[in-house]
Amino acid sequence: MEFPLKAVDALLVVVSVLVSTIIAEGVVRHIDGLPLFALPLPEGIGKAVTAEQRDKVPLASGVSRDWFFDDPPPLPNRTEPPAEWQRLFVEVRDHPEKYGPFRPADVFKAWNSAFAGKDVCKNDFLRRAPGMLYLYDPPDGQPYPRYRFLPDVTTPLRLVTNQIGWRGPPIVTPRRPNTIRIVFVGASTTVDGHFLPFSYPEYVGHWLDLWARSKNLNVHFEALNAGRESLASQGIAEVVRHEVLPLRPDLVVYYEGHNQFWLPTVIPTLPQDGQSLRPTLKIETPPEWLLVATRFSALARRIQAAAGYTGSNLDGREWPKPDYKIVMPPGLDENDPDIYDPRLPLHLDDIVRDLDRMRSDLATVGSELAVSSFVWMVKDGLVLNPIAHKYILEDLNINEYPLHYRDLVRLATFQNRVFRNYARVHHLPFIDVARDMPLDPDLFQDAIHNTAGGVRERAWVVLQQLIPVIEQRLASGTWPKPLPKETPALPTFSPRRITLNCKNS
Repeated sequence: MEFPLKAVDALLVVVSVLVSTIIAEGVVRHIDGLPLFALPLPEGIGKAVTAEQRDKVPLASGVSRDWFFDDPPPLPNRTEPPAEWQRLFVEVRDHPEKYGPFRPADVFKAWNSAFAGKDVCKNDFLRRAPGMLYLYDPPDGQPYPRYRFLPDVTTPLRLVTNQIGWRGPPIVTPRRPNTIRIVFVGASTTVDGHFLPFSYPEYVGHWLDLWARSKNLNVHFEALNAGRESLASQGIAEVVRHEVLPLRPDLVVYYEGHNQFWLPTVIPTLPQDGQSLRPTLKIETPPEWLLVATRFSALARRIQAAAGYTGSNLDGREWPKPDYKIVMPPGLDENDPDIYDPRLPLHLDDIVRDLDRMRSDLATVGSELAVSSFVWMVKDGLVLNPIAHKYILEDLNINEYPLHYRDLVRLATFQNRVFRNYARVHHLPFIDVARDMPLDPDLFQDAIHNTAGGVRERAWVVLQQLIPVIEQRLASGTWPKPLPKETPALPTFSPRRITLNCKNS
């Protein structure tokens, strides 16, 4: 399409303002925490979070607002990825038609050999890897979880892993006295963007240490991140059983609510075979040169965002959608659902069963489970900037099509009530993230994943609700626990690299 003249005018205005700012203030090296030019820029960093956004979250007793902008220490295990890995990353990234749906991040994972199968070339997903693959053998021979991150590496996406392949700093072993160990489990919204400097558990652990020092408490907090993208509750339960239990954590925090959010369970007219409906709305976009430039320039991203107000046929409102009917099981109370009703939709029956398994497994080592509500960036009548919030808009209107915003709110609320009731029935801590997380689109990369500022904000929410739980257990003498007489071995593993020569089609 021809780029509208009014959009060109907008570009000229933005460029003039930015150039004037650069001249007036000297050399500007960063915009929104990104270099002006890089090769290439990471996705989803977003705007810096503000004090105003911070102050929307209710504070726990003894928490200083000043901590919010205090970062964890740099990771001591961060290194430079091998040149071969960088080459593989670029190769897969730049040739999606050849390797898709295999993604660049998938190159740097150790895949479960039971999932891969005896002949990897017969695995329709893994056969598309770029000539090599890492595998590991699961301890129980089961195909879950599908993969683990490679241990002790820094990938080209800047993900840093420790000695057991979890995101973050090395695990201190043997465990220090007076340490309270909290493990966070989940999927992509727990591990967070690989390119982000920190995940939300890392912020939580750092701030808990600041809180302990401010209270003169003789305790140290160790917050560990066992999350990884694409996991469903069955895979998370396997992570807990085989990777988390050996660490004897005091608390395990579950946060996930997207990967089993299966709309055909409530909209019977949708395809039941996994095929997705897609909208037919034609979307006009800025010119190709600007879209390409945004991959390499933070300045170009600002220009694109400004042009987006006038350079798109979409005004940020919800897209047109066909009629449908949500069908819930007869007699199911949406306001107070029975967590053990076998008819629970959205695969919540499976999730409850896996939560039971996690809870029972953790009890064998004296650990507790906490359940969180899950946040969606959606509300009825939501209007977005179609460029600055492009991925939110497309996620809500393409990936969740044909669900209206109001119905997504309804179903997400129902799901969170199941989580709330699960915690209540089993007397578990309930971390109500959805209640206190501001629904500000600048904090979200898409409908469920956070920008860098959003990750910090969500960690801030979790911190406030964890502190009362910790205070109660400290007061009762439950925490910190005495160290075991023998230190359990860490769940390390040895990935092996194999060569592939599959004919992709």
